[in-house]
Amino acid sequence: QVQLVESGGGLVQAGGSLRLSCAASGRTFSYYTMGWFRQAPGKEREFVTRISRSGGSTVYAASVKGRFTISRDNAKNTVYLQMNSLKPEDTALYYCAASLQTGTVAPNDYDSWGQGTQVTVSS
Repeated sequence: QVQLVESGGGLVQAGGSLRLSCAASGRTFSYYTMGWFRQAPGKEREFVTRISRSGGSTVYAASVKGRFTISRDNAKNTVYLQMNSLKPEDTALYYCAASLQTGTVAPNDYDSWGQGTQVTVSS
């Protein structure tokens, strides 16, 4: 499994922006569909967004569409999550995940997960 390490989380006021990064180990990063998930206190982990291996296709949860943007730089083995217009309900521990599946990727198809990075949005 690919090793993933998230970074970039922190404290931000509502309406602000934050950029998360997920660095992957190895030289096979481009073989993986990459996704972002989040888990708020007392809530189940939920899907946020995913990006195809080449970066040409993206999918967003309705709750973040228009505000969040996922991107990847395969040369740097890194996937990003640009979060704009943040809301208090975006507060969660954010995880990146990798899957060898392509196209539609279900949550149970992600076989590598990062440690998570905390995002806290204040009112």
